[in-house]
Formats: sequence, structure tokens, C-alpha cells
Amino acid sequence: MRRRALLSAAAAASLARSALGGPARAVAAKTLTFVPQANLNSIDPVWNAAMVTRNMSAMVYETLYGRDEFMQARPQMVESDQMEDGGRRWTLRLREGLRFHDGEKVLARDCTASLRRWARRDPGGTSLFTRMDALETPDDRTIVFRLNKPFPHLRKLLSRFNTPAVIMPERLAQTDPFKQVPEAIGSGPFRWLANEQVIGSHAAFARNDAYVPRDERPSYMAGGRRVLVDRVEWKMIPDASTAANALVTGEVDWVEIPLPDLLPMLRRAAGVQTGLLDPYGSMASVRLNHLHAPTNTLGVRRAMLAAIDQQEVMTAIFGADTSLWFAPIGFFNSGNAAVDGVGMEAVRNRPSNAQARAMLKEAGYNNEPVVLLHATDHNLYNPAGTVVGDAFRAIGLNVVDQSMDWGTVMQRRVSKESPDKGGWSAFATAAPAAEYLDPLLATFLRASGTEAFYGWPTDPGIEALFAEWLDTADEAAQTRLQQAWQQRAFDMVLHVPLGRYVLPSAWRSNISGLLRGPAVVFWNVEKA
Repeated sequence: MRRRALLSAAAAASLARSALGGPARAVAAKTLTFVPQANLNSIDPVWNAAMVTRNMSAMVYETLYGRDEFMQARPQMVESDQMEDGGRRWTLRLREGLRFHDGEKVLARDCTASLRRWARRDPGGTSLFTRMDALETPDDRTIVFRLNKPFPHLRKLLSRFNTPAVIMPERLAQTDPFKQVPEAIGSGPFRWLANEQVIGSHAAFARNDAYVPRDERPSYMAGGRRVLVDRVEWKMIPDASTAANALVTGEVDWVEIPLPDLLPMLRRAAGVQTGLLDPYGSMASVRLNHLHAPTNTLGVRRAMLAAIDQQEVMTAIFGADTSLWFAPIGFFNSGNAAVDGVGMEAVRNRPSNAQARAMLKEAGYNNEPVVLLHATDHNLYNPAGTVVGDAFRAIGLNVVDQSMDWGTVMQRRVSKESPDKGGWSAFATAAPAAEYLDPLLATFLRASGTEAFYGWPTDPGIEALFAEWLDTADEAAQTRLQQAWQQRAFDMVLHVPLGRYVLPSAWRSNISGLLRGPAVVFWNVEKA
């Protein structure tokens, strides 16, 4: 196992120095300064499913429904809704007072245009629209879904927070979903300050004074989104020890994901608090390209699955603190052992490296390059990529490790070109575990070809299981279908699971009101 080096004494000593290259500066009392987990390279959560873009989008945009801390869907932009005809007809009524940041009213046609754009990129949205007879706007505040099959899951689907169904002005929603929108204009509680963005360094948001929150207690992405600061500034600090130093000295207020090795120091630091905001955690994996050789060959993917020791990967990231991770895992995180335990012998009783090499030979592997996109600036994906690359080499794969920042990975992973023409074979990533409780939101587990998540697996069997799951409300039948799905995911190697983890966050002691959930949110946060 190769484990990233522990912090040196020199790096630890740097905690006494200014993190941003100079003496600590005063920060406005109502400005919250935040260090995100990665650079913000995209402002379009439909085009880019990265968690950092998702976090930004929750500030700027709204969705028709929001998820509370218990993962239940609740109305957000919607004032009321009605399901009729056994789930074949839904009528949604928008609440009063919704306005975009450019001053225009939010109209029903903005919502339908936004939903159509989102559904082109989200597998769940695509499934919804295949059941759609019509999506109508009888007036400016009413949306009607007329479906040819029941879809009782509408609230939950439209409350998803990863690849969220954000609402933007119709003119922006008409942007090709495979291209980025040129502006970030929503109706959310914060305004995006485009003129302040410095890619790789700085992003800023201002409180939307025209925003009218729901008259409810806030609960994660549901309820009243009350903003208690004037501004939020994101500082991109790729070096983990520098970010920790900035928190200790008070130059920043909140570090989203501190390096695990630094948590003991931060817990001891005066004026700093740490805590677990996301009790569900994330599921790490290696996405594999199903379009191009060599990873489009099933036998090669099975050998890659055999190569990975999940516990080794998790230890490389988190060290001895086993309270932060769980391994081995499969594809679902349902909490039902009858589902989550299916097929686990594939990762619990792994073949030896010699056996994996034999699997490659049997699959016809002929030393073709495996282009690994390696995000060296990410606290989690960097060590994961190192271990994965070493493990693949150990079974005889010709790994081409292409080091880059996470923003570049996000740009490269959209390419469907072959690896020798600017495409890729594999990259390490993660998804919110809360969206893998069942198949509805489990984007990584869909196999709808070019409509699937990056890697674009195609498997009619999995898609048939999804359609059947949508059509049944019987819990026993749903369990049976999820069992078959997990086994099929192992058989086809949709991706390579790496483990599930939970990550504490760290913030200054004068910051309060942080809400629990799978993504950071900035409403209800107060700075004394």
C-alpha cells in the first residue's frame, strides 16, 4: 500500500504563519469566509454534477421541492400540489413572491423549460419524461404533469440535491444542456457576484434582499432559508495545511473538508470547532469508461474490480481513524442487509493479483493504456487515485497517470473521445450516500448508455429493473428488485466501489446555526 506522507514538522509549524501569504487581515463582521473542497470551475449544476457546483447552486438557485434533514421531500418553490389519477397527473402551484435575481417574476414556463433541460442530463429526469404525455402551464403559477404511467415519486425526484432540478429563467434554460449556461441567475437566497470571480482563487455571493423565505423552521434544504450574513466569500486554498492555518488564525471562518490528518490539531486549536454535518457520508468509486477500450471490455473491468482493496484505499485517505470510513461496500446504501449484502463476496474474497492478471489475459488485454485522471489537488481523490493507480499496475495494467486539478478532471470527464484523443479510462470520485438509499436518485447505478453518468454504461437489464421498481409500491418486490440490481451491478462492474466515508467539517467558534445534511448550506448560519 502507498499511503500519502503524514504532515511534516515543517508543515505543522506553518500553522503559526499567515495562510494567505501575509498577516491576518480583518474580515467584515457580516462576511462569512469559506474554503470549499475544490475549485469552483462551473456555475451550472445541470452541466456539471461536481459537489462544489452543487453547493454553489443551492445558494443561487431554488428547486420546486427541498429535502429536509431526514431526507423527506417538502415543498420549496411550490405552495401546494395535488396528485390525481393514481399518480398520472400532478398539479403544482408556485408560491407568491418568487423573483429571479434580475428582478423578473418566476413563471411556470421558466420552471418547465428548466425541467426539460435538466431531464436531458439526469437519468431520473429522463425516466420521468419518458412517461410524460404533456407538461403544461395553464397559467403563470401552475404546472401540470400529465403522465402515461403513474409516477408517485415526483416530489422526491424533484427534491434531489445532486444534479438538482434547479429553476432558472427560460432564456437560460434554453441553453443546450451539454453546454454551460453563461450566467448564474436563480431565485435563491444568495446572488452570484460574477464580476468578483477569480477562477481557482475567489468566488463571492451576496444576500438576496428581495428573497422571501418560507415561514417555516429551516431543515437542511427545506423550510425557511433565512440568510443572516451580508456576503459569503469562497477562498480556494488547495494546500490543506494552509487552509487549516487560515482557520486557526481566523482568516477564514469555515473549512468544508479539512485533511483528516489535521483533525486532531484542529480539535485542540483555540477558537475552532469540528463536527459531522453530513451523517450519511459519501460513497467513493472509480468510474470506468464503458465506451472505449480497454475498459469497455467486461473481463478487464472485472479484473479492475478484483485489483482494489477498499480498506487500503480508505486507509490511504484517513489513516488509522477507522471511525470515518466503512469498507468494503457494494453499490447501494439502503441500510437493508438483504440488499446491501448481495454480491459482496466479489470484494470480500478478492482474487490474488496473479489471478487478476490471468483474468486480464483471458479478456484479451494487450497492454492498451489505461488513462487515469488523477486529481492531485483534492484531499480525498488524490490519495485514492494514487492507490488505485498502483493497484491497477500491480495486476499488469498499463496505467497512464495524468495528474491535474479537480477542475480539469471535471472538464475532461465529459469527453466521449477515446483515451488517445483526449478522453479517459478511469477517475476517482464520490457521490452522496443519502441518494443511494434506493434506485430513484442513484445516478451512478443507471446504465442508460449516453444518457447515463460519465462512463456511460449500457445495460438493458438494469434499466428494466429500474422501470419495474418505479412501477411497484410493494416493499418486498422493491427489495427483490434491488437485490437483483446490486448483483447485476457487480456482474457488469458499473464502476469500482472504494468505500463509504463521513467527513467532519471545521469552523470558527463564533459561527453558529450550521445545518446538518449531505451538502453544506449557508442559510441559518450566523457570525457573531
